[in-house]
Amino acid sequence: MDTIEYAVSGAGLGLRRDFMGELAERKDQPFDFLEVAPENWMEIGGALGKKFAYFTDRYPMMCHGLSLSLGSPAPLDEHFVIRVKKFLDKHNIRSYSEHLSYCGDDGHLYDLMPIPFTEEAVSYVAARIKRVQDILERQLIIENASYYAAPGQEMTEANFTNSVLAEADCGLLLDVNNIYVNSINHGYDPVQYMKSMPTERIAYLHIAGHYSEENDLKVDTHGSDVIDPVWDLLEKSYQCHGVIPTLLERDFNIPSIACLTREVDKIRHYQLQQEQSRIAQTS
Repeated sequence: MDTIEYAVSGAGLGLRRDFMGELAERKDQPFDFLEVAPENWMEIGGALGKKFAYFTDRYPMMCHGLSLSLGSPAPLDEHFVIRVKKFLDKHNIRSYSEHLSYCGDDGHLYDLMPIPFTEEAVSYVAARIKRVQDILERQLIIENASYYAAPGQEMTEANFTNSVLAEADCGLLLDVNNIYVNSINHGYDPVQYMKSMPTERIAYLHIAGHYSEENDLKVDTHGSDVIDPVWDLLEKSYQCHGVIPTLLERDFNIPSIACLTREVDKIRHYQLQQEQSRIAQTS
C-alpha cells in the first residue's frame, strides 16, 4: 500500500450543533478542519441543512460514523453505505471513518461493543470493510475503539488492529485518548501500542477527554478537557509517526468556542514543536 496522503492538515474540531451559531458568527476560521457523524446530517434539509452547508463550504470536512457496525453478526447494511456515499459526494467530504467495533445485531445496542480479538474475526471484519470500500469507491478509515471487556480474546488488541488493517487494506484513525483509556483499563503500555501502529496507514488522529471512574477504570466520554498524560502521548505520537492532522472531540459539557479554540491551539503547539525539532535535526 502506498503512503497515505493526508486529506486535511493541521488541527480540527468535531462540529456540534451546540456551538454552530457561535462558530458561524466568527469572522476568522479558528479550526483547520471539521468532522461530523453522517448519521446526524444525512438527508437533513431546510434551515438546518443550510447551516450545515455553510460549514462544508468553508471548512475541509471529515466524517466519523457511529452505526456502520463493522463487527456485527447481522448482514452489512449496504443501503446505509449507499446513503453515506451520496452524502460524502454531495458535500465533498474528504474522508469517512468508523469504529473498529459493532453496535447492533437485529436491533441497535446503543453502544460500541468489542469485537473478539481472534483470527476469525480479522477475516470477517476485513471482508466487510472491503465490501464497504467497494460501495463507497474510496478507502474506509477505521478507528481503534475504547472497550471495557475482551470476550474470546486470542490476540492482543495491537495485533488484531494491525491484522485488520493489513487484510482489509484500509486506513487508520488513531485515537490517542482511546489508547490511553484502554491501556489503563487493560494494563498495557500505551506508548508501545502507539509505536506498533503502521505510520503509513494513519490518516489522522483523535484526542479527547475522559472520565476517571477509578484509578484503574477510565471511561471514554469526550466530556472533559484533555489531561496531561494524553497530551504527552500525543506528543510522543508526533515524535514516532510525524506531524499528523489531529482533531479534538468534545461531545458533552461543551464549553465556549474560545475554550475549544485554546485546546485546539494546544494541538498546534505540539505540531509546531515537533516540526521545529525535525527541521533542527536535518539542518
